[in-house]
Amino acid sequence: MRFRILGPMEIEGSAGPGVSYTPRAAKLRVVLGALLVRSGEVVSVEALTDELWQDDPPRTATTTLQVYISQLRKQLSAAQDGFGREALVTRPPGYVLRLEPDELDLTRFEELHASGRRALEAGDFARASALQRQAIDLWRGPLLSDTPHGPTLDAAAVRLDEAGVAALEQRIRADLELGRHRDLIAELQSVTTRHPLREEFHGHLMLALFRAGRQAEALRAFGQLRQTLVEELAIEPGPALQRLHRRILRGDAGLLVAEAAPSAAVTANQSRGRPVALPAADPAFTGREDELARVVHLLTASPAGTCVAVAGMPGVGKTALAVEAAHRCADTFPDGRLFVDLEPEPGSPLTAAQALTRLLRRAGETGPLPEAMEDLRDTLHTFLAGRRLLLVLDHASSEAQLRPLLPAGEGCRALITIRRTPASLASVRTVALAPLPPEAACALLTAVSGTALDGHADDTRRPAPAAPDGRAALLEVAGLCGSLPLALRSAAAQLAARPHWTPQTLAARLRDARDRLDALRVGELDVKEILLTGYAAATAEQQRSFRLLALLPDAPFELGPAAAVLGLGPDAAGRSVEGLVDARLLEADEAGRYRFHPLLRLLAAVLSTPRAREHSPRHGGARLAETYADSVAQAGPPAVADTGDGGLAVPVGVLRTAHAHGAWQAALRLADTLSGRLESHAAWHSWRTAHTLGLDAARRARDRAGEARMLRSLGDLAWQQRELTRCEELYEAAARAARGCADDHEHGRALVGLADVRLDAGALDEAGALLDTALGSLRDGSPARFDALRAGALLALDRGDEATATVRFTACRDLATALRDRRLEAYARRCLRRLTDVREPEPAVEVRPGVWRLREAA
Repeated sequence: MRFRILGPMEIEGSAGPGVSYTPRAAKLRVVLGALLVRSGEVVSVEALTDELWQDDPPRTATTTLQVYISQLRKQLSAAQDGFGREALVTRPPGYVLRLEPDELDLTRFEELHASGRRALEAGDFARASALQRQAIDLWRGPLLSDTPHGPTLDAAAVRLDEAGVAALEQRIRADLELGRHRDLIAELQSVTTRHPLREEFHGHLMLALFRAGRQAEALRAFGQLRQTLVEELAIEPGPALQRLHRRILRGDAGLLVAEAAPSAAVTANQSRGRPVALPAADPAFTGREDELARVVHLLTASPAGTCVAVAGMPGVGKTALAVEAAHRCADTFPDGRLFVDLEPEPGSPLTAAQALTRLLRRAGETGPLPEAMEDLRDTLHTFLAGRRLLLVLDHASSEAQLRPLLPAGEGCRALITIRRTPASLASVRTVALAPLPPEAACALLTAVSGTALDGHADDTRRPAPAAPDGRAALLEVAGLCGSLPLALRSAAAQLAARPHWTPQTLAARLRDARDRLDALRVGELDVKEILLTGYAAATAEQQRSFRLLALLPDAPFELGPAAAVLGLGPDAAGRSVEGLVDARLLEADEAGRYRFHPLLRLLAAVLSTPRAREHSPRHGGARLAETYADSVAQAGPPAVADTGDGGLAVPVGVLRTAHAHGAWQAALRLADTLSGRLESHAAWHSWRTAHTLGLDAARRARDRAGEARMLRSLGDLAWQQRELTRCEELYEAAARAARGCADDHEHGRALVGLADVRLDAGALDEAGALLDTALGSLRDGSPARFDALRAGALLALDRGDEATATVRFTACRDLATALRDRRLEAYARRCLRRLTDVREPEPAVEVRPGVWRLREAA
């Protein structure tokens, strides 16, 4: 059976091409066409009904559709015995037509088009041209041109028309690389007439004319397109076309290639000694002018034997930069530029011998090649001798793989892309790439997606120069992508593919960190899979360190916290962390601190599932929390910048991590040690977060004393926030928990809190009774006893007994001095000074350090 739908519907059965089995009834062709464009998929009854009758189906639509299906099965079985029953199958909620790939011209077109695209990307231009030509030849007219279209066929027609144009564009691009520019001029003049707004075709026409020696006509072609765009859409040609126009205007010889033989496709060694096998330049390339200038300078002005490596993390844009640099260096390497992907399949790098073979084939060597690596290397050196030629070696995996590939001749250079700096290759100069700056990241988003800063597509109107909302959304998207070019391209591709999305829509979809890596997948572009290649290339020990270091707060960190979470000594931790920097899985700054790229941190979180006990994130989180607890208890958390909250954000983040991984005792201990800082800085939000987590950890660890401490601390917070009902409930719960574990000291602290509540309510006798009980429970010389004395002094003031208040504030001062607590000592001295002040009493009383209560009017 053969089905052809790229044009009028044609069905060929077992009787051969002379007999047509195409249904004559239009309704049957509609049903069959809808099933064919979605071959192998279930097409629902609802979708088929919409295709047949759109918004006005008859009451008997379902029954009528069943009749149509039955008739189609009979006609298909007539074409080939039993085919209708076997191929057209009922599958809820509809029907599926099952075909072999070679039975439908649409499937064959898509396979040829995809293969041609891959060949083009690999630099195999002759194969790309042949495959795309075969794909285009399958078209006999518009999709199902003899069949009425409903929603399904309309959508398929739009998609496939675009695919057909893409196949044509890629075939023309391949032919241009093969030097067939003279043969293309007439075709391109026709194509640009049919597609007047497709800038890529106009660019190809300009290039073909220029290469044919018709520079003036090439410039006129640009002028005509510009006039059309300005008059019809009020926009200028895109950046890529403008760059091409400038190069043609100055007669850039780098645009030229050797002309093909009159009637045959050429191989590299037939191109008059000038093999060029480069991927096409990226029209959206932007934001790397400084790095690009350095690479070009190193390639063109360095001493003989110098090679250049572009290094960086996966997805940072190494290949795009290398290809752009190779195109810009055309004049320096008149004998050719060859591109070879050294890891065509992720995780499967070529051996040095395989890479040498590919290089020689790209260079045009068609005869038998030696098998031994040394002989292959000699063959390459013989070919390169006396030439000025550039080798672009993409995705190098190691220095051992590279060493045999580096040219030794005076006029040849290698341009390498690699994750790690190839430190042992003395002849290689490295240019390291970092993520893009924010402005360049926005420019890349705009260039790839065609989205202007106002959030609308560039091909519908001129971008508005002032669009703060759209600009802010693009900046947010860039930040959520970590300004990583690969992620930016994925995000931009989604905007381009979904015209109903705005940058604000995309930003909203990327905000949830848990789903961000999955959200950055579109078509064959999968950011997580690319990032995983860097992780997979690391050693097992580096992978373990990568996962555990993600337990650290999302902030720069020093070696101490890293050693704690890794469970290593300082020297071993330093080697481990620097190994991750070398592997581009971690970043280092000049201050000696380290941090994750945001997307690599998300990847590490995804990978951090519990493994062997000593490698478990629970134990890493516990070690980290214990280290921070020790530091806070001694001199404050290590390596924390002043954030305006006393440096609490990082240790609270550590506490959150320890709690999330079930390290209950360590989380509780850190919450305890943070108590003083949380109160002294009045960091209410951090206080509530830390001690709510601490309370949960205490309960999960069945630590009743810890539960009492956390409840009492949360009661203090509620009291400061004047949530008096809640704070009373928390203090009472703390007192019950303390009694339940016979912790008299903590019980006394809870009673002091309740006494403060009674003082606020004016219940002085109740407050006094609570304080008497508390003072009998609290340890001498403890901060808690200071609190009880403070509350007792306030009670005396409320009763008008200034002498007793003075005695108790004096005791507070002496105790704070013994505790070396300057904050509490300063509070006691302020209170004593106010008692001896003969001026009018102040309108408010400082009931706790920094907390005031208005006096009641006399």
